[in-house]
Amino acid sequence: MSWRPQYRSSKYRHVFGKPATKENCYDGVPITRSVHDNHLCTVNPRFIAVITECAGGGAFLVLSINHTGKVDPHHPRVSGHRGNVLDIKWNPFNDFCIASCSEDTTVKIWDIPEHGVLKNITVPRKELQGHSRRVGLIEWHPTANNIIFSTGYDYQVMVWKLDVPEQVIKNPLRSISVHSDVVLSMSFNTDGSRLATSCKDKKIRVFDPRTGTLLQETNCKSHKANKVLFLGNLKMLLSTGNSRWNHRQIALWDQEDLSQPSYSEDLDGSSGVLFPFYDPDTHMLYIAGKGDGNIRYYEISPEKPYVHYLTEYRSFLPQKGMGVMPKRGLDVCSCEIFRFYKLVTIKSLIEPLSMIVPRRSESYQEDIYPMTAGNKPSMTADEWIGGLDKGPVMMSLRPGSKLDSYVELGSGKDPTDSMETQHSRSRPGLSLLIQERLDAKEGNARKESPPTSNGQLDSMHCSPPKTENELRQMFYKQQEEIRRLKEQLNQKDVRIKQLELEIKNVRNSQANL
Repeated sequence: MSWRPQYRSSKYRHVFGKPATKENCYDGVPITRSVHDNHLCTVNPRFIAVITECAGGGAFLVLSINHTGKVDPHHPRVSGHRGNVLDIKWNPFNDFCIASCSEDTTVKIWDIPEHGVLKNITVPRKELQGHSRRVGLIEWHPTANNIIFSTGYDYQVMVWKLDVPEQVIKNPLRSISVHSDVVLSMSFNTDGSRLATSCKDKKIRVFDPRTGTLLQETNCKSHKANKVLFLGNLKMLLSTGNSRWNHRQIALWDQEDLSQPSYSEDLDGSSGVLFPFYDPDTHMLYIAGKGDGNIRYYEISPEKPYVHYLTEYRSFLPQKGMGVMPKRGLDVCSCEIFRFYKLVTIKSLIEPLSMIVPRRSESYQEDIYPMTAGNKPSMTADEWIGGLDKGPVMMSLRPGSKLDSYVELGSGKDPTDSMETQHSRSRPGLSLLIQERLDAKEGNARKESPPTSNGQLDSMHCSPPKTENELRQMFYKQQEEIRRLKEQLNQKDVRIKQLELEIKNVRNSQANL
């Protein structure tokens, strides 16, 4: 067993959970009594939607994010399904579009009015008919517009294209048949080129979502997976499930090798499903159990031991489901880095819970808010179908900054990983390069100092950017280069430590002889 230091330096060591006051909660919400293991709630910066109890069919409630306090029991609902609603998801690129799936075997796409739901909505914009049994899970593609995935109790994963003229779509773009049982969760990697699923047969599968080709599959008896999650650009998967002795467990996997987990840890002996949530900007992992009152959080690193426990938020109110606010909807002035919406069935309550990094300064904390995925797609549905993979369109969270404009990254990689971004922003060479570009653009080029590396030499020889967008793209290319060099440096450091250990072992063995 490897030795771990008792204390580990981290800016997120003292993150704490701050529940909303009663007047800032949503009270009197008839939360569904369904036992389906989904989040049952979805949030964006404008609305919160939650699946509710409804006689004679399925329905969900859409409230303005500012509509806190007591909710009218007769508040209008979205109620066009003939069976219970099992999952709902907001479109990541349109705050007024939401998808729902139901026991009536359909997926429906709804348009929400700008001022909220003022009367019952029963007619969807699109209806997707293709599943033969109830549909339990839906997921939007993270970078392509108008692409949604659904899976049901017919063991099929279906890919749908929404930008077609038909109101009722009966033929999916593709039907993927690689599962032998019900799919319990789906998760995309950053650019949407890989889809991971967990199944009721306790296996994790990774496949190409465009072609349906199965790439990896677990066959591990020591971990029975229930939920699975891609960890940003770390090329790792995290799963929650049960150990051989039926303890709740988390496991970490290399996405290229699912033969055995790289890391596993037993948490407790409870029976509720563990929901994992990952923030790629801070590398923090949150584990919330269904029926639990606590939320554990960890920090993930690319090197062993990978998972570093921070602390946990504790509450006496058990959660039935959880919604998560996108990063663009957080309050950066209070150093909020994550926000949950807990569904508390016993009190018919939705309780916002903010995760706060304690800071004395009230100014914008650039080190905890790197560029993050925005709400603009990086490609069309036809481009994705044609074989294109692109990373997300990034945005800054700085209030009133010019960086609030969106930047499309041409590669499928995310160069704004928080640790690398902080490193690159701390380098004076980048700001100097930008200033030199601006001077060249205005015709006031300064005398340049001799280059100290090949990267600087190449940047001086290329023509200056003509537009602000080209300048910004040049800046992010520099960030990507720094990220790549830092990865190489980390790999060499690890190799050096391995060689030093081998030399030490050889010397010890020779001394013993």
